Amino acid sequence: MRATHLQLALLPFLAASTLATAEAAERHFTFGYDQPHTTAYGYAADVFAAKLKELSKGEMIIDQFPGAQLGQEPQMLQKVRTGDIDFIISASANAATLSPEAGVLSIHFIFNGEDHLKKAISDPKVVASFRKMIKDTVQGAQVLTTITLGLRDFYSKKEIHNIADLKGLKVRVQATPTEDTLFTAYGAQVVHMPFGEVYTSLQTGVVDVAENGVNVYLSNKHYEVAPIMSMSEHEANANCIWVSDKAWNGFSDDEKKWVQAAADEVNKLEPGKAIDLEHESMGKLEKMGIKFVKDVDKSGFQKIAEPIQDKTASTLGPHAVELLKLVREVK
Repeated sequence: MRATHLQLALLPFLAASTLATAEAAERHFTFGYDQPHTTAYGYAADVFAAKLKELSKGEMIIDQFPGAQLGQEPQMLQKVRTGDIDFIISASANAATLSPEAGVLSIHFIFNGEDHLKKAISDPKVVASFRKMIKDTVQGAQVLTTITLGLRDFYSKKEIHNIADLKGLKVRVQATPTEDTLFTAYGAQVVHMPFGEVYTSLQTGVVDVAENGVNVYLSNKHYEVAPIMSMSEHEANANCIWVSDKAWNGFSDDEKKWVQAAADEVNKLEPGKAIDLEHESMGKLEKMGIKFVKDVDKSGFQKIAEPIQDKTASTLGPHAVELLKLVREVK
């Protein structure tokens, strides 16, 4: 049957109405993180966004803000609590600014290499314990899951082969007393600063040494001012995905299930990808002429760190003691 002139005339309006309805059905949520999209933070955000869009049939859309567009992690942690940001990723060390017990995952040498870290960060008991700790100690936001950016290593203008090479040097540390305790015990001078200031501080000598994962080191071009990375693997880059209570309480029961399922998908896939990115990044940096000290003598660091692991956890609190126990139980 041929369309009437009236039907033809109405087509543009009907199409516009349909488009407006589709757009109105979409709900957009902010997702902030302080690393470039090329890091495992970006991969985690991509997996989360894709899974949430799939489960919600296109209704729940994640708008990503990488590279500290919404602030450094300490600032974003405050904004997620007030509901000014819906989702963020933070390091567990920075989470310690809200819940000091989160610093337990920054205790040195509790992860026995990359395989143990991958397994532990995805272990259901570890994830549940970390989430409960945040639920019990933080108001305004909660953690959906844990992830990792691999293990942390030293980078500087000088080689660090053993603990003696670190003594007296100014080391940038994260915002947790755990790191203050351990780096001071090694004989280093600790310097607190946001991640965004590390490049300039290394360049100007405000700090002598920084420490982070290889992919973070590459993605933020820290190799330009600290061209030697010493593979100490002293600490995990443990991280977590947060949701504001304001956003969470606005979700229906089904939407809460979709959001948690998207986070669970990240927890399943991201740790392996993060370790792959570490290895790929080292290969790229070596081709650029960056030196890696791969024979770091860890024994001096371990001799100091291991006897104070339990004491440090106990000082932090009962949640920290439980998390340390669960991490050690992962084989």
